[in-house]
Amino acid sequence: MADTYKFRIDHHGSLVRPAELLSARQRRAAGEISAEELRAVEDQAIAEAVRMQRKLSLSAVSDGEFRRADSRSAVFDAVSGLRPADRVAVDELKPHASLVADDVAALAGLTVIPAKATLPSPASLAAQTFDPSAGSPFGSARELGEAIAVLIRDEIESILARGVRYIQLDNHLYSAALGGEPLPGLSLDDAIAIDSLALPLGRADDVRIGLCPATSAPGTVDAAVAARLFADLPVDRWLLPFYRGAAEELELLRAVPAAKDVCLGIVDPTVAELEDIDAIMDRMDIAFEIRDLEDVAVSPAAGFEPVAGGPSIGVEDQKRKLIHVETVARMCWGNEL
Repeated sequence: MADTYKFRIDHHGSLVRPAELLSARQRRAAGEISAEELRAVEDQAIAEAVRMQRKLSLSAVSDGEFRRADSRSAVFDAVSGLRPADRVAVDELKPHASLVADDVAALAGLTVIPAKATLPSPASLAAQTFDPSAGSPFGSARELGEAIAVLIRDEIESILARGVRYIQLDNHLYSAALGGEPLPGLSLDDAIAIDSLALPLGRADDVRIGLCPATSAPGTVDAAVAARLFADLPVDRWLLPFYRGAAEELELLRAVPAAKDVCLGIVDPTVAELEDIDAIMDRMDIAFEIRDLEDVAVSPAAGFEPVAGGPSIGVEDQKRKLIHVETVARMCWGNEL
């Protein structure tokens, strides 16, 4: 049985950027303020986001990804060899700064609630950055992915060394394979091998490394692919969509081995309207027939603003969604939270 207690009420990491932060980024791009001034605005926005999360009694806290343009920027901003214009690998990859370890360590200093780090998976990055026509030193997407996996593994080890115990990797490209379609840019074998390479061996018992393979269930589920992916990729937790009440969501849940946690995305972070609480609880009752109560966590189904300044619900609507997740958790687990 897995210990999900510390990370029962979860979210994916990205939060809606406040207007003042987006304005400061624009002013920095225009040369109107310094990097230090932008950093100060980021620091203030992150401190406010942490206070919001603490008031909601979440069991994992993020910095909202407020220092990033999008989830991949953690790598693109800190690693040379990736061409900025089109984010294609054109040279040997060399990190020149921490990806997220320094930021998440600073975040941990703001709250006693465990800090969470979110990173793109190396297989997803390899599929999106390999271009054989770009003069890359890498002979294949698999070769590039293995190089990125080493960087991600080193970063995970650095994060863990700073006392952070919960890390999420994102590879939404797995959604295609789960739906019976070819994985973009890589074979399923290669993607699993690359992402597995990024995971440190011999992790402490209190460490959770999760992976989100999709933010919505495919129209049909390839049961063999789901069973293989969830069993062969050695993460501790799978973060799965669970907000539509679709049969395919239950198929994904059933495919997760009993030895692994599941975090169910019970609300849609892209729409402001709150889901019916009775409908959510009916779905949770079914989930608990499939999975042990203690091996389940709940969260929104995706990040609230994966791309800074992109389409998102409002800050207050985001708060209402997070309160909704917390309410469901308390209805399911009561005082055990």
